[in-house]
Amino acid sequence: MSALSGLRLTVHCPFCGFADTRVVDSRLADEGEAVKRRRECPSCSQRFTTYERAELGYPMVVKADGRREAFNAEKLQRGLTRALSKRPVATERVDAALRDIERQIRASGEREIAARTIGELVMRALGDLDPVAYVRFASVYRRFEDVDAFSAEIARLKAKDDKADAGDPVQES
Repeated sequence: MSALSGLRLTVHCPFCGFADTRVVDSRLADEGEAVKRRRECPSCSQRFTTYERAELGYPMVVKADGRREAFNAEKLQRGLTRALSKRPVATERVDAALRDIERQIRASGEREIAARTIGELVMRALGDLDPVAYVRFASVYRRFEDVDAFSAEIARLKAKDDKADAGDPVQES
């Protein structure tokens, strides 16, 4: 028998601190990755939303210099957001890309993942979302030193796009 059995866990109201709120509505969110619950406080009648997610461990990220750090989803989001700044890409598409990248990282089942692997996942996602954002990210990620490096990446992107338009299978490099 669990130490928590018989213990009733409650969510406190963020407005008045009342110790027992009630669930008004529950539904799946984030493509089934979370449960979204609308709650109401019987004391102050305020409503608020909570999310329930599985807490899954991410692998440690191994940097190019050999350092290891915990995976940081916010850092991933900042990188994508910075690359997509002022680009016409719907927030829903960006969120879906982030979830997909995180899902691929978790699905690897590894205890460690190279930062380079994460960078390649981001590059692939940006390539599908927006070519300008892709080049922006690539310029930093691949450390373009001059205009020739930009030109070469743009030429590679155009060749990939031309092959896709012609119906040829596209080879990733």
